[in-house]
Amino acid sequence: MKSKSNLEKVLLNGNFAVTAEIGPPKGSDPNSIMKKAKMLNGYADAFNITDNQTAVVRMSSFAGCSILLKMNMEPIMQMTCRDRNRIALQSDILGASALGIKNILFLTGDHQSFGNHPSAKGVFDIDSLQLIQIAKNMRDNGMFQNGEEITSGRPDVLIGAAANPFANPFEVRIDRLSKKITAGADFIQTQSVYNLEIFTKWIDDVRANGFDKKVHILAGVTPLKSVNMTNRMKFHVPGVDIPDTIYKRIKNARDPKKEGYSIALETLLELKNINGIHGVHITALFWEDIIPSLVKEASIHTTP
Repeated sequence: MKSKSNLEKVLLNGNFAVTAEIGPPKGSDPNSIMKKAKMLNGYADAFNITDNQTAVVRMSSFAGCSILLKMNMEPIMQMTCRDRNRIALQSDILGASALGIKNILFLTGDHQSFGNHPSAKGVFDIDSLQLIQIAKNMRDNGMFQNGEEITSGRPDVLIGAAANPFANPFEVRIDRLSKKITAGADFIQTQSVYNLEIFTKWIDDVRANGFDKKVHILAGVTPLKSVNMTNRMKFHVPGVDIPDTIYKRIKNARDPKKEGYSIALETLLELKNINGIHGVHITALFWEDIIPSLVKEASIHTTP
């Protein structure tokens, strides 16, 4: 084992893994994370703490992960390249491992122009692919990016990456995944799945290349809460593919929230039966209280 994390144990044992996202607050109150964590405890194998998602200032992922650790819950620390250079990123990898954080998801990060400080200067010293390579070299070879030796403890972390099965052109999707696997990714969390037809074609290509044997793939699921959310996701969020059939179901529903829940449940039931999928990652934006119900109804209970 590379990290001895609970998530890694679940995946290596061939069990269907469930991860869930906990978004930190726009403030320093730890109760915001603790409340969500208590509600979700027992319904996922590990929990993503986002890193200033959508380039909006929030409590740090580092702090959120520390709160989960104190609650005996396993975090997945998200780390973006937008806000830190390679010195700070490597330092944070060491610090995370020192605190007992065993899973890190490496992302390039949303451009700062999309967030609440659009005039901020983005760092982007390296991208997520390079950061994955750096993390793997730190863990497996005990070497920093500059070639110096790590002298006091390698970071034993499970390396995560993101993938978008819906990006254009189609050929780029598999090529990008291949590069992340080669760089050192141990698990992949995908963009939210709404278009099962395209996702199935992507996973067929994944299997054809044998990538499902080289990396653990967790398919993303994000329940649609309202017509406004659906409009925003369909028309304004890059990389999201919501088919017209799904869009019309939400738009024409008497109760869009109930319909969104039904669509998410249907998606989970479909995904758990697709060969090559090793689990799901559930992101219920400001609607975390439905995750326990979804997990139970889809019969994807986590492994203790």
